Amino acid sequence: MTSNSPAPALAPVSAHLFAYREALIASACLGPVADLACGRGRHAVAAAGWGLPVVAVDRNPDFLGELQNRARTSALSVTCVRADLEAAGSVLPLAPGSCGAVLVFRFLFRPLASGIVNLLAPGGLLLYETFTRVQAERPSGPSNPAYMLAEGELSSLFPGLRTLAYAEDPENGCARLAARKPG
Repeated sequence: MTSNSPAPALAPVSAHLFAYREALIASACLGPVADLACGRGRHAVAAAGWGLPVVAVDRNPDFLGELQNRARTSALSVTCVRADLEAAGSVLPLAPGSCGAVLVFRFLFRPLASGIVNLLAPGGLLLYETFTRVQAERPSGPSNPAYMLAEGELSSLFPGLRTLAYAEDPENGCARLAARKPG
């Protein structure tokens, strides 16, 4: 993509994010919203559009460039951070306890679970949605079991958080978690 070409349209934002909009807005008083493995930033843009400061983290510099341009053009508060969250020995590029909320959509790297909890400020909100093994039966999307959850696994990855809601959606091959760090 050249600097003169328009950024591709963003995919639709997850209904899971919209369902927790008010809780997300309330949590932002504790610190910025971190969108991990944000891709082109569809969820980061939505949260920033609600007036929230967002830190968007991804390993793809082209996607981050598109996101930064989109945020600048729309006067949104999005800080882009390039980091490979799956690299050997990688750590999350944000200070522990600094985030009012963490968003993770369509990404799974189990070794980051405790680091995600550590990012949250006391009272912080985690919104997580990713693929389950049901996804492997679908014609498109990931098929590697390393990137798909076993039944009931998502909530068990975050035992230190208080679960607000947990659901598995076999029709869409995904699991959704809303949880809060005890204050």
